[in-house]
Amino acid sequence: MSQSKPQAQSPPAIYGGQAVMEGVMFAGRTVHVTAVRRKNQQIEFFEVPKKDIGWVQALKKIPLLRGLVAIIESSAKGAQHLNFSAEIYAEENVEPEEKDKEGKDAKEEKKQGGLGNLSLILGVAVVGVLSFVFGKFVFTLVPAAVEELLFGSFFENQIGHNLLEGVIKIILLIGYIYFISFTPVIRRLFQYHGAEHKVISAYEAGKELTVENVQKFNTLHYRCGSSFIVFTVIVGVIVYSFMQYDNIWERLLQRLILLPLVIGLSYEVLRFTNSLREVPVLRYLGYPGLWLQKLTTKEPDDTQVEVSIASFERMLEFDRNQQAIAGSDERIASNA
Repeated sequence: MSQSKPQAQSPPAIYGGQAVMEGVMFAGRTVHVTAVRRKNQQIEFFEVPKKDIGWVQALKKIPLLRGLVAIIESSAKGAQHLNFSAEIYAEENVEPEEKDKEGKDAKEEKKQGGLGNLSLILGVAVVGVLSFVFGKFVFTLVPAAVEELLFGSFFENQIGHNLLEGVIKIILLIGYIYFISFTPVIRRLFQYHGAEHKVISAYEAGKELTVENVQKFNTLHYRCGSSFIVFTVIVGVIVYSFMQYDNIWERLLQRLILLPLVIGLSYEVLRFTNSLREVPVLRYLGYPGLWLQKLTTKEPDDTQVEVSIASFERMLEFDRNQQAIAGSDERIASNA
């Protein structure tokens, strides 16, 4: 009696997401799904199927380069979902007269066909990438310039200057996040950020995704983008210490040239620390990122966790359906 060979199972997916206005986006194997709660308490979904591009997928397998590709791709995709949530938020908070006017404008836009929508999506993606690039440039150049202005004439040790530059970056970052967290919109965004982390942690722990179960988990997570930001500062200090410069302009130029390397290395460090989170001693390597998350996440209420669960389950359902279709196609092809 012949035994059938066990089917090779795909490795478990590593899911990620991001908070949006009044909702959460999750990225699956085959789709990005956003769930947003309206004022009438209904949950509205926005789904964008993934379209894998051969050369992009190839780059994702190359250390250092995969970090750059992942960050740029997530910025572009994230911008689409943020735009969706922002449109709903604006729609729900607009005056009745303005809403009537916008309704008429929307009808006119629909007459223009799908080309306008495609242009909008591409435009949002480009803006998302450019915003990320601009933010990284500013966050890289301003601390170096401030450090040179304040401490450039005090001593000549460039490693010491690099350390001070890193401290200034951390101060600017923490100060910025701390002050914007007082605005109601950002505070709720940080609560949804916490809800996103709780759902992923509950899923990775094998728990049933109920509000009660999810609320038992922490708002902090090792793979968070907040951790990545901290690692760019730490890695940057180390990388810059191998370079010598003669003046402020050379120093700033070096920062720009080395930025892709710093991003790529930081991504690898993030992956490495995540793989060590169960090792008793080495898990502390990821703590700097977790400390920053104490600012970028807040405890969500049950309704926010409910939205996060809805988004995650919708994403899982879409993934399972697509995998079932792919499996059926493979069986048909093998029998042909």
